[in-house]
Amino acid sequence: MSHLDEQEEIQAKPSREMVGVFLRSYSALTGLIILIAVSIMGFIGPIFYTIDPFDMVWMPFSPPGADGYLLGTDYLGRDILSQIINGARVSIAIGFAAASVSCFIGVGIGAFAGFYGGWIEEILMRITEFFQVLPTLLFAMVIVALFGSSVLSITVAIGAVSWASVARITRSEFLRIKELDFVQASKASGSSDLNLIFLVILPNAAAPIIVQSALLVGAAITFEAGLAFLGLSDPNVVSWGQVIGANRTYILDATYTVTFPGIAIFVTVLAISLVGDGLNDALNPKLRSR
Repeated sequence: MSHLDEQEEIQAKPSREMVGVFLRSYSALTGLIILIAVSIMGFIGPIFYTIDPFDMVWMPFSPPGADGYLLGTDYLGRDILSQIINGARVSIAIGFAAASVSCFIGVGIGAFAGFYGGWIEEILMRITEFFQVLPTLLFAMVIVALFGSSVLSITVAIGAVSWASVARITRSEFLRIKELDFVQASKASGSSDLNLIFLVILPNAAAPIIVQSALLVGAAITFEAGLAFLGLSDPNVVSWGQVIGANRTYILDATYTVTFPGIAIFVTVLAISLVGDGLNDALNPKLRSR
């Protein structure tokens, strides 16, 4: 084996160990399978189940199984199964997009606070603490009320109120890693601050940030459902939260209209949480070394 092959083998070993730890976790693997199945349902399901979720296909409040509609119909006679299948795409997209917004804001603030310290850290962390104690649901409602109940404004609102935990984790990792020898060596060699932040320190601080980001996806899906329950959802698209919000008035008379989308949210968020736990174990060097 050549020296180059040996080097590639050494670099590939940690990746194989991480995959191995993740796959040995039955709960994480189950969560991943569920998440993949839900994603396939949302993005491919409408090709095979062609009923439009906005079409009034039968009598309102038809119970599950009536007249061939597996999950029944809502207060307008729309097929709930079609709404759940089509809503999966929007809910998952909002979850991942909102988590991306949170990570972008949180990593940026946490990285600069941890790297520079001093008055920069003081200002940025006071801002972070302000967002931590802010009533997130109320602030998100204000943003949506100001900019309209579109998918974009809902996504931005969720991301804008959920980044504080990412910022604190990122800052903590930067404070720890920036004092290590390899960072000091890069600094002594003349690397710019931006190179040190984004090319040297951030890749080595990625593990806990990735885990927190995975958990934020589930939190964002739940957050969107909460906004929709309060009537702050986009009426032009179908999401699980929107289905619950539209039928909330009839929760006692036709419980199934909110039960099924609620189960979809629960199962998906649980799957994301299981995947997050698996990533936490896989990215933990102590567990990989066992």
